[in-house]
Amino acid sequence: MKKLLIIGLIITTLSLAVAVASVVEAYSQFTAGADEGAVAEGETIMKIGLSRVGSGLAIGLAGLGAGIGLGTASAAAIGVVAEKPEMFGRTMIYVVFTEAIAIYGLVIALLLWLG
Repeated sequence: MKKLLIIGLIITTLSLAVAVASVVEAYSQFTAGADEGAVAEGETIMKIGLSRVGSGLAIGLAGLGAGIGLGTASAAAIGVVAEKPEMFGRTMIYVVFTEAIAIYGLVIALLLWLG
């Protein structure tokens, strides 16, 4: 049963990726003629589109990683502080470092979007 669930999840994810790629391609073909004057010299619609996809992936994956890390670190921090309240400062540092991952992802996404 678990194996079928994993296979179904993989097939769904790959189907979604193909659908998103198809929509991006159709949109780039649709807007290619309309944005002729809006595209700077040397840039293509595909280059701009891929930078947008990259910035979305940067913030999305960084947020996902930070969320998983925050869930783990925060649960451990609450357990430690419940037993030893003097450890609050140390545990807060770990939680803040985990949150910094999302901020780094945001910075990279902005650099890709604007650059």
